Amino acid sequence: MVVSVQQVTRQAVGVGRFAVGIYTNRAQNLYHGLFRGDPLSQLQLAMGRADPHAVYERMRERGPVLPTRLGNLSSTSYEVCQQVLRSRAFGVTDPAAPRPAEDMLDLSLLALNPPDHTRLRRLAAPAFTPRRMSGYETLVEAAVDRLLDPVSGRDSFDLVSTFASPLPIAVITSMLGLADEPDRLRRVGATVASALDGVHSLRHAVQLFLADRQMRASFAALLVRAAQEPGDDLTSVLLAQQGEQITNAELSSLVGLLLLAGFETTVNAIGNGVRALLANREQWELLVEDPSRASAVVEEVLRFDPPVQQTARVLLSSSAPAELAGVSVRPGRWMLLMLAAANRDPAVFDAPDRFDITRSNADAHLAFSGGIHYCLGAALARMELVVAFRALATRFPHLRSAGPVIMRPGTTLRGPRRLPVSV
Repeated sequence: MVVSVQQVTRQAVGVGRFAVGIYTNRAQNLYHGLFRGDPLSQLQLAMGRADPHAVYERMRERGPVLPTRLGNLSSTSYEVCQQVLRSRAFGVTDPAAPRPAEDMLDLSLLALNPPDHTRLRRLAAPAFTPRRMSGYETLVEAAVDRLLDPVSGRDSFDLVSTFASPLPIAVITSMLGLADEPDRLRRVGATVASALDGVHSLRHAVQLFLADRQMRASFAALLVRAAQEPGDDLTSVLLAQQGEQITNAELSSLVGLLLLAGFETTVNAIGNGVRALLANREQWELLVEDPSRASAVVEEVLRFDPPVQQTARVLLSSSAPAELAGVSVRPGRWMLLMLAAANRDPAVFDAPDRFDITRSNADAHLAFSGGIHYCLGAALARMELVVAFRALATRFPHLRSAGPVIMRPGTTLRGPRRLPVSV
């Protein structure tokens, strides 16, 4: 194939514009965050990533609904976030209102509104029946034992690389029928998930391109294998629904969503939970004394420091103007919902900045979103986290922090990258 000078020039110009866009956005975040005091820009900087809750509180002090520098709106209010999540007037996408680059913060890779969202969710539902959930619990318990047995005799280990990260990827890849390549998919999934906070550099863009290509190749091979030799895995169950009800592209996207949502959110929830428990020793001791409190621990962890901190919704262009906390919202305007801030709204939770596993209403959190986009795998995530926290408290009652915690650099997904512990 002969490549013309014009084609090379166009490609070079495209790359140049892309690079300029990346570094311009970085410079704008620095300027607006440091010199203009814009809280959303501050969340993209080191100060916001180190302590996002301090930024959320400054936002809360300014009111329940705030304008963003790109002309949209944001909210830290539990009531407003819940109202938007439950409203059919808001969607996750709108062709007439493209999503602004800065506010591209939703976890859903499908980004579908009804009726397509309703159809695909209904087709995926059989994968999460009570019968299957029972089988998944056995799978989770076996994975926990397999990971914790080798470290039982050690003095210390990194909780993330040894346990929190390999556990959910082992579970979800087994569920999907990808159990033969968990390590590669963990790396690929983590790279793709990093795009939720935007592309940070040309190197990052290349990594994302390669990871996306690897993931698509894995899914294509998986679909072929499941079609030729169907089993009891999730992919085979979903493939059985194919035909006029679901296209191959939709099926591939759905499998990808299950992989990323089942991995990245759970690893962060385990890390955030252990970090909070060890920083509040009396809470850890309560769990050790009574491991059946693990379910209460899960709800408080999801409230106190959820793995998904933010999501976005748009008032559909087909809807009438809406009013949120006295602020008029026109169709096509995006709402950035600060879920982590809503989970610490003092109007709903007493002493919201205190980590308390005896809290009576912790399960009112919005960590799993709400409305028609409420997390389909919420029951699976809860079960997996319960098994994980219960096992850690039972096996390592004297667990303690053993060094500095290194947090992941993102703002949408939050959790430790490294969490050294001693036993």
